[in-house]
Parts: sequence; structure tokens; C-alpha cells
Amino acid sequence: MKKWLTTSLTLVLAMSVTAACGKSTDNSSTASPSAAANSPAATAAGANANIKGKITVITHRTDLVDTKFKEWKDAFKKKYPAVTDVEVEAIKDYGPTMKVRLSTGELGDVNMIPDGVPNGKLGDYYAPLNELGLNDKVYFSDIKASDGKTFGLPSGVNTNGVAYNKQAFAKAGITSVPKTLDELYAAAEKLKGAGITPLATNFKDKWPLSEWDVIAFEISGDPEFRGSMTKNDAPFAEGTPYNKSLTILKTFVEKGYTEKDLMSSDWESSKKDVASGKTAMYFLGNWVIPQIIENGAKSEDIGFFPMPYDNSGKYNANMGADYMYGVAKNSKNIETAKAFVKFMVEESDYADFAGMIPPLKTKESKMPQLKEFLAMKPTTLQGKPDPDAYGTIANKAQIDFFGGAYIQKLVLNKDFKAGLADLNKKWADAKKVVGQ
Repeated sequence: MKKWLTTSLTLVLAMSVTAACGKSTDNSSTASPSAAANSPAATAAGANANIKGKITVITHRTDLVDTKFKEWKDAFKKKYPAVTDVEVEAIKDYGPTMKVRLSTGELGDVNMIPDGVPNGKLGDYYAPLNELGLNDKVYFSDIKASDGKTFGLPSGVNTNGVAYNKQAFAKAGITSVPKTLDELYAAAEKLKGAGITPLATNFKDKWPLSEWDVIAFEISGDPEFRGSMTKNDAPFAEGTPYNKSLTILKTFVEKGYTEKDLMSSDWESSKKDVASGKTAMYFLGNWVIPQIIENGAKSEDIGFFPMPYDNSGKYNANMGADYMYGVAKNSKNIETAKAFVKFMVEESDYADFAGMIPPLKTKESKMPQLKEFLAMKPTTLQGKPDPDAYGTIANKAQIDFFGGAYIQKLVLNKDFKAGLADLNKKWADAKKVVGQ
């Protein structure tokens, strides 16, 4: 449900047609046994014979286990009749739990690769997926890769923006979406005056706060933003992208533009509140849009626009892969596990159902909200994979950029500037220790 490594989503559909006409001098109508054995059909049949038995799939989508995953499982078993079962295990606190499981080896057969694993270490836990032939067909095949081996394939592609309830905007007298930061604050003030909570942060759950890392990336406009951080001793100093991003969040909290009681906010309840118009906005990925609709909103009442982080009227928009499918290196049914990943990428409607841009370059999103977003012409960024040094420093500094815990602590700090200074010190000290 998240992610912020980026790309420009230019869909190029290339069609090549080859035809050959010729006259055979061989009048035989029967292929030789060896030719038949080496035919594509025979090769496929032989490969399919290895796709059998049972696999376990571990997912963060707790809401889909008893619904869509049943459909996908049935379709996969129909395609491969020798498969006896696809057991789906859903984990609510996915990221932290899977980090622990990496050390214990309890990774199932297929899982969503958790954040924070250095690319150079992916081969310790995951099997390469190059043989599936999808590298050139999907976005972000290089994000979870090392030494020419692809260890992860995208489940979908996201962009980040403001999902909003149009009825709530209308009730507050807001006639157009904010295009500058000042307009965003003005809209929030109108919403507050109308008795509507302007923005749901889901502060207590922490992980939604990591989206404010995304804004820092967008403000920077730097495809190697995290790599650049490894050369900076004070990434939270005045004027830096992180300082600007986190100051916006702090302003929302201080002015009462968020939940009244930050530590009692609830993810599931917040979706109902945005759907009903009790709360007006989320700053999250486009994947949240279908979840708002599932909680009672009409699709035509939900919109999506780029986050205006300054007053320029221009936007950099992050577009990146959501969780990446990985096949556990220690899987006892690795061929079936790989086949399931290929099936989910090529044949399932996971991305559409989850409100994401499909991972295959030849498929287009069906979401009208994304069309609204792109009509505002944001500049999309193409990010680079995080260097291992970034993760090493972040881990040593104990700054959880993916989990949002440091943001929660910072915003609750009565001395905001002191909190930023403390983050700078932790980062600088960690850089020294690891030799960066």
C-alpha cells in the first residue's frame, strides 16, 4: 500500500508482426518424434507438470483473504489442476512482522518483499524471477534486483496525492481543488469551519505517516534523493525537503486540521469517515480510493489531486511500485510459487481491484480519479533504487523511514525544532559509525 521509488508512466505499446512465406521441399506431413518433443506445446506441458502441490502466500491485504484471493486461487487451480491448494496468510502489522520472519525463515512460498532489505542481500532470502520473462513487460523490474538477477516483480504501481470527498468540499464552499499550499491551508480552514475534519492522518497507526517521506522526495525533485542523503549530515535542517514536508504536517496538526485526538484515530473508521464526508481528505496513494468507495462513497464523489507542497502551482508527483512479489528461496515448491507470481502479474485483476496502475506496461488503469490527477499535469519522477548505504545508515540511526514512527515522535514533541535537530544528530552520528 505504499512505496515511493518512482518512474514516469509513459505507456508505449509496441506491436511487431513477422510473417514468413515459403515452399517446403519436404512432402512429409508428420513431424519427427524428436521435433514433437521439442515443440513449444510439449515444452509448456513439461513445465506445467512441475506446477503442482500446495503453496502458502503471505500478504498484507487482510481485507481480501476471504473475497478476491478466493477467486484468484480458484482461477490459478483451474489453470494448473495439479495444484492442490493456495493457502493465504494475511498479516495486519506486515512490515515489522516480516522483518522478524526474514531472520527465522518463515516466509511462506510467495510474499510481498518487506521494505528495508538491502538489494545486495535479496538473494539470501529470495529466488530470482528472470526466467518468468516479465522483466521487459512490467514497470520497476530493477527495483528489487542485484547482480543482474530480479528478485521482485510489482503487484501494482502507485502515485501519491490527496484523495478527497467532493461532497465535503461542496458543503464547505470549496469550488476547486487547491493548486498551491496556501490554497490547501485555506481549504482546510473552510472545512474546519464547516464542522468537517480536513485531513485524516491515521496518526496512531504510524505507517500512513510515511507518506510525508514521499512529499520530501517530491519537493527534492531528485531521482537519487535517498542516495544524496548518504552524503548529507543534516537532512532535516532548515530549508531541506524533509524540513519543509514535516513542517506542513506539523502545521496541519497545530491548526486543528487533523483528527482531534491523534492517538485514538483508527484506520478502518477513518475510511468510513472520508466516505461519508465527515472527514474530507487523505494524503495517501491512489490505492486508498477503492477502499473509500467500499466503505460507502459513490465513485463520482471521490476525487484525487496532486499534493501542493509550495505556492508555485507546479507539482512533482511520485509514481512507484507497490509491494513486490517475491518467491522465498527456501520454498519447497518453487516452480508453483513462481507460476503464481506470474499469474498474479499477468492474469489477475489485483491492481485494478486495489486501485493501482497495473504492473504490465500494456494495461491501462480504469480509475477516473487517476485521470483527474493526471489532467493537472504533474511532473513525474523516475527514482533510482536505494543504495545499500542508505539503509545501513538509517538502521544504525534507528530512524524508521518506512514505518512512520519517527514522524509520530517528532510531531508530538513540544519543541519541533529540537526534534529535527535530534534527527540530524542521529543521522550524522550513524554516518560516522558506518564510515560514510
